[in-house]
Amino acid sequence: MVSSMKTTVDIPDPLLEQARRLAAQRSSTLRELVEAGLRHVLHERRRSGSFVLRDARVGGRGLRDEFRGASWDRIRDAAYEGRGT
Repeated sequence: MVSSMKTTVDIPDPLLEQARRLAAQRSSTLRELVEAGLRHVLHERRRSGSFVLRDARVGGRGLRDEFRGASWDRIRDAAYEGRGT
């Protein structure tokens, strides 16, 4: 037997009314509709997996020799050189 917990959820009136109508059309209950919706969202989240960053590399040969091994401060200062204070 699966246990359950009662909880309170605030649902905007228009959305609640639509859900009640849909549940009635399906000869179902609002509770069953909410459970099905939650299961669907959780399933979709699992199915989508983890985020994968697309490869956005651009052509080039990496850092110029003068910046190999340089600190981030040195690289940043060179990037902003001549642009303000």
